[in-house]
Amino acid sequence: MSIITRVPRGEARARLIEAARSMVRHRGFAATSVDDLCAAAGVTKGAFFHHFPSKEALGVALVDDWTQMTGAMFAAHPYNALPDPLDRVFGYIDLRRELLGQPLPEFSCVAGTTVQEAYETSPPIRAAAERSIRSGFQHVLPHLQAALAAHPVPGVTAESLAQQFQVATQGGIILAKALNDPAPARAAFDHLERYLRLLFGRPAKG
Repeated sequence: MSIITRVPRGEARARLIEAARSMVRHRGFAATSVDDLCAAAGVTKGAFFHHFPSKEALGVALVDDWTQMTGAMFAAHPYNALPDPLDRVFGYIDLRRELLGQPLPEFSCVAGTTVQEAYETSPPIRAAAERSIRSGFQHVLPHLQAALAAHPVPGVTAESLAQQFQVATQGGIILAKALNDPAPARAAFDHLERYLRLLFGRPAKG
């Protein structure tokens, strides 16, 4: 019988979210039990229910934490400092491609993975995933707005283009999971970049 040592005050919640992030990416939300989470985090079930009244509440907290963590990562990346807004957009795509070099579960989106399972059964988790996906628009939306201000394209909005980035991201991850191969996700970003270069009259990469 394993013995769970007492976690220092203030660490249990963070440990549970960290454990959930890993387990949901590898197993999915439904297959991740409270018992398994507590064992992985090294906390008691009492500690779990002290911080989260239900597994659903943990799911909401997990997705919100993911939104904050990824938002900070993208906001701090050097591509945001490039002088040309379109180069900033291409820098974002380059970063997305770089992330695909990790093992498949590690580049999976926690919000996308969770909402695919719980969008109908858990309105709170679906709402958290919506906040997360919409926040993903903000990673490129200001750069797309600046690019379109400098080079207007009739009938095209920055918002619709930002949404297309999420379509490529989430769709590419689903294909990568289904085929057990990151190549389709990488191809989705390659096609997205080709489209943007054609749209803005930017020459293709040499």
